[in-house]
Amino acid sequence: MGKGVKVAVVGGVFAVMIGGAGYGAYNIVSALDGGGGGSAGAAETRRSGPPDKEEVRETADAFLGAWEKGQAAEAASYTNNAADAGVLLTAYGEEARIARVDITPGVPRGATVPFTVKATVSLDGVSKPLRYTSALTVVRGQTTGRALVDWEPSVVHPDLRDGDTLVTEESAQPPIEAVDRDGTVLTREKYPSLGPVLDTLREKYGDKAGGSPAVELSIRHATDEADTPLLTLAEGEPGKLRTTLSAEVQAAAEKAVQAYPESSVVALKPSTGEVLAVANNRDDGFNAAFQGQVAPGSTMKIITAAMLIDNGVTSMNDPAPCTDTATWQSQTFKNLTGMEPNEGATLANSFLRSCNTAFIKLIDEKPIDDASLTREAQERFGLGRDDWKTGIASFDGSVPASGGPDRAANAIGQGQVQMNPLNMASVTATAVTGAFRQPYLVSPELDGRQLAQAKGLPSETSAQLKEMMRLTATQGTAQQAMSGLGGDIGAKTGSAEVDGNATSDSWFTGFRNDVAAAAMAQQGGHGGDAAGPIVAAVLRAGG
Repeated sequence: MGKGVKVAVVGGVFAVMIGGAGYGAYNIVSALDGGGGGSAGAAETRRSGPPDKEEVRETADAFLGAWEKGQAAEAASYTNNAADAGVLLTAYGEEARIARVDITPGVPRGATVPFTVKATVSLDGVSKPLRYTSALTVVRGQTTGRALVDWEPSVVHPDLRDGDTLVTEESAQPPIEAVDRDGTVLTREKYPSLGPVLDTLREKYGDKAGGSPAVELSIRHATDEADTPLLTLAEGEPGKLRTTLSAEVQAAAEKAVQAYPESSVVALKPSTGEVLAVANNRDDGFNAAFQGQVAPGSTMKIITAAMLIDNGVTSMNDPAPCTDTATWQSQTFKNLTGMEPNEGATLANSFLRSCNTAFIKLIDEKPIDDASLTREAQERFGLGRDDWKTGIASFDGSVPASGGPDRAANAIGQGQVQMNPLNMASVTATAVTGAFRQPYLVSPELDGRQLAQAKGLPSETSAQLKEMMRLTATQGTAQQAMSGLGGDIGAKTGSAEVDGNATSDSWFTGFRNDVAAAAMAQQGGHGGDAAGPIVAAVLRAGG
């Protein structure tokens, strides 16, 4: 250890002090006290309340200035989580190899300060410029009373989430050029919500599509997600990966979900199971279209109707009275507000109007039991067995056998039932063709995947379901959303109530010729309010 270097132990942690300076020890003390550098002395009166303009400016300048100079520990000390900030800021210069950092603060908006980063990423003699914008927020430290940067990984880069880090290295997989079913190139720039899907396809199939690795600055996620490339230093040789997607239908899906927050949609070909489009409009970037696990509301009545018909309880033209209320094991169920009761309704009429009470009364009939809906979902529709192999991560639904009030709630898509748009598009495809064809995004021939199998529906059941969906699209709750669509059309609406939400989730599934689609918009209201227009737009493009 060189001249003038001393070692101090603070709370069991070694701190290095050079030339007698106490900076290292001060940083350790600050970190143990919740983080926070700055000039505040120990004797200074602890301040309270939101930071004022001067504090916001001084704290932002100190943090950004230290970061700009590559002083990771010092920059971290100006945050309210020095430990996590230090790790990521250190990786910024070391693992990510980002240098020559120039940060320009923008005009503060209250306690939030936007800024622009210009830097250089270098590896093995190759350098590329990096530029992006981010923002930080200054808050009052809870234990120190100091003004501190409220630490979030997104401060360092807006695409970073908890546990993520930045790395610059040769990519684990060669780049791919993903193309649609007709050879059109699919990019995240043109189809933004495909970004996570394309990353996953590269991770899974990069070594099977040919090509050679690139050198990239990437986000390495804390989860099992594939790395997200940010900047390419040296181009690899991309391999070509053909998907089942349709660029035309995907474009329509991307545009449709943008009109409704927290929405997702899937379209597929009932005759083959090929996925034509998958799009999400979500703040968290989650592929809810394939991996969501939420109640599907009355779109579930497609499966419930199939169960009733297959078990000989009723048929589309048999009685299914729609009453004001229905009580099942001490729990009372109601219909949507404004629905007129119809004691003489048939199953088809109660289906097209989406009458809850008619279905709840029918599940009390023999031979229906607590597991009847589960068997129908698994054996006929291929759901809930955890065996779908779509080519990327997906959830294939859950319809657990339930007793008590949940048996009735499950029948109308509440209770313990969980689905996503992929599942419900598949349900529609099975209903209208009678055959279960597991949805897939990449041909199983590429990697020898075995697609899931199910026995599908009797022809009589399928014919009745298809006709009831046609009536729903032309005379029932889906009429407005489906108006103007030509060809052979059918649909089913759904509204799923979620505890704690004042507005229900909007669900809608439908078909037009050889295209089936399903959409969900969280807190979107009735099925036809948000999810309906999304599905109609996709069917219009694909049918």
